[in-house]
Order: sequence, then C-alpha cells, then structure tokens
Amino acid sequence: MSRSEVAVSAPGKVLLAGGYLVLDRGYTGLVFGLDARIHVHVQKLPTSPGVVLSEIIVRSPQFKDAEWRYGYRETEEEGGIQVTQLKGHSTSAQSRNKFVETALAYALTYVTAMSGVKIGSTSITIVADTDYYSHPDADSEASLAARFIDFHVPITEAHKTGLGSSAALVTSFTAAVLTHYLDTEQLDLYSESGRRQLHNLAQAAHCAAQGKVGSGFDVAAAVYGSCVYRRFSPSILDDVGEVGSPQFSGRLKSVVNDSDPANKWDMQIDKSSARIPHGLRILMCDVDCGSETVGLVKKVLAWRKENPGEADLLWATLQKGNEELANELKRLAQGSTPPSQEYSDLSETVLTIRSLIREMSAKAQVPIEPKVQTDLLDACCKVSGVVGGVVPGAGGFDAIALLVKDDAVPNLQELLKTYTAGTATEGSPVIGKVRLLGVKQDFEGLKSEEAKLYAEWIR
Repeated sequence: MSRSEVAVSAPGKVLLAGGYLVLDRGYTGLVFGLDARIHVHVQKLPTSPGVVLSEIIVRSPQFKDAEWRYGYRETEEEGGIQVTQLKGHSTSAQSRNKFVETALAYALTYVTAMSGVKIGSTSITIVADTDYYSHPDADSEASLAARFIDFHVPITEAHKTGLGSSAALVTSFTAAVLTHYLDTEQLDLYSESGRRQLHNLAQAAHCAAQGKVGSGFDVAAAVYGSCVYRRFSPSILDDVGEVGSPQFSGRLKSVVNDSDPANKWDMQIDKSSARIPHGLRILMCDVDCGSETVGLVKKVLAWRKENPGEADLLWATLQKGNEELANELKRLAQGSTPPSQEYSDLSETVLTIRSLIREMSAKAQVPIEPKVQTDLLDACCKVSGVVGGVVPGAGGFDAIALLVKDDAVPNLQELLKTYTAGTATEGSPVIGKVRLLGVKQDFEGLKSEEAKLYAEWIR
C-alpha cells in the first residue's frame, strides 16, 4: 500500500579531480557531495469521493509554468509502465521534461516488477536549493538566508551553476517514488542492499534520459555522498532496452537487482578516501554562465582517440596527481595538526593538476580552463587562506571550486564583490556577475526529509 506522504533529498556534487579520466574504468574521480540538494515530495493526489484518476502530476513551483501531467499504463508483453504527457492538461511551456518522464517510467516499472502493486495517482513536487541556479540579482547574504526561492523564469531560461542537478533530480525523484509505493520490507533504501538498488536504477534512468551511458559519478555522489569513484562497465546497461519493448520489466529488474552473474555491477565507491581536513572547506564560485558539457567531452575524447600515446601519458600523469590530492587531503584530515596548519603541499598538488589540465585543454583545443576562469582562479588564490582551486569536472564556464580555510571566507567575499572579469576571447561566453555560492562539501548522500520543510511550495 502506498504511503500518504514522503519526502527525500539528494546532494549535488563537485568532481574536484578526475574530469574526463572518470569516463574510463582505468582511472578514478574524487567527487564530493554538496549541501545543496534537490528535494522531491510525493503525496496521494486528492480526489472527490467516488472519483478515480490515473494521473500523476509533477510540479516544479520555483519556475514559471513548470507543471507536467502524465497518464500511465501497463504495456503488453511485460514492457513495463509507459507514461504519456497529457498535453492538454499541462501548463508547462517547456514541453517534455525527459529526466522526470524517464525517471517516472523506470521507477513505476520497477515498482510493479517488484510488488505487482496497483499504481495510484500522485502529486509530486520538486524543489531545488537556491544555489543550483544563478540568480545574479540576489546578493550572497540574501541567497544564503533563503533555502528555496522563486526564480521567476521558465526552467529553460535558468542558468545552472553546474552542481549536478539532473543526477540529483533523477536520484531523489526515483527514491521518492519507490518509497511512496513500496514498504520497507519490499525495499529499504537506507539499507546497504536498498541503497545499491537505488543506485543501479537511478544510473539506468539517468543514462536513458541523457541518451548515452555516462560515467555515473554524479549519480553515485547523489546516492552515496562523497567518495573516490571508479565507473561501472557501460556494457551492464546494453541490453536493458526501452520502456514498452517486450520483457523490458524483467530486464530492468534483473539489472537493478544485479541478478545476472555474467553482467554484475562493477563500480567502486570508496567513501573513506574522500576527506576534507578540519578548518578547510570546499566552496563554489558561480560565474553565471554555464557550459555545454557534452560538447566539451566529445572533443576531448576525439583528441584522445587520434593521439592515444600522447593522451595516455598525460592521463596517467593526471591520475597520479589526482591520487596525490586525495591522499594529501586524507592525510591532513587524519592528522592531529591544529587548524592553522600549512597547506603548502596541498597547494602545489592543486597547481600541478591545473597545469596538466591546461596542457590537455591546449592539445585538445577545448576550453577546459578558459582564460577568464584562469584569471578568476589566480585572483582567488592570491587571497590569504585560499589553498587552491580548479574548474571542476569537465571544466568550461561552470562554477569554480575552491579549497578555503574557514577564516578566509570573509576576505574572499570582499574580493568577489568588486571582481571584474577580463575580456573574453573570441567565441567564448562572457562571464556574468561572480558570486560565492552558499554551499560546501557534504559527505551524506540520499536522505529522508520532513514534509513540512516544503509547506509553502506544496499544493
């Protein structure tokens, strides 16, 4: 029997080291969860006595006209639950939301495959912590004060800050739907096995929504929190197929439950090696621009394919630097040195990684660390107490990541209040107002939330 009301959240992420390398199982990525979260609340859809609906309404009330209504049906030949957007009833001007639609279809299919439960109508509300999107008209103090704000724009016009919103959305959405329809005896998402099933299902849904099998580090962080991550073999998802195809339900269940001995999930998630020493924090600095990650990745991978010897040597050197970064952070976190300790070795390691990234950027002719970002990083690193910084993940014009001593935050904020970006190179975006986001590292992954947290956003 479905629960009347559930709420969960999943964290954003920052891939501090391992951009591009994490796509290959031969390498790893150092990913930290962030305390900016995507929240999903599910409740039974209220109806009048005697009225039976087969409808699921999804709302994202922080954006203009962000509502999607879905009908759903069980397909023939165990093809799973197919969801269809009810165009005439939706107020959304954004047409399809592929991440919501795919996550919903995959989650409902898994629910019926596991339990045979009858799917009831529900109302689903998605709320994002403020710092997932740029809002240059608000100052840093105001944005820190409000956990959720109305962005006053359609979702298609919002600038993402690069915190991993799609992975956090798919993970929290999937978890909320599963928790609503299945009891803990059927699936306990807070047990080791349940968390693994959620990971597998969210990875499958996220890849299907993207139209490609990515590395999955962002979903792993959304489920498990901060970790050193080695990706799963892409072949694991080769035979899942599409919703509605014959036997899709059984194939999805087999993949999620990891029941095929010849096709086992092989990702590695090492939470013990992702540490931040006391007195230090990861901060994100938004440049109000954002990158198209897919285009950057395609170009880098094309360069690697054309220059395998040169690329493999550079990647091996980068992997060594990334491992040294994780080891130094862990060593400092385990040490007994007081918070005033020096971070010279850590700073040098970060600078080495940046130098190697710029080398790859030049060789692949891809703006992984564009000049305007280099200038911003260099300016921030001159502030006393800023240990180092990188353009995380795939790079480009997303928010930069900084390792900052706790007592240096006010000085960094002062710099950014008056910081003006240099002239962009031809063809490059112009970065907007530079703003320190109100986020820091968070080691916890998916968690349950109190529904009252979203009272003003739920209909």
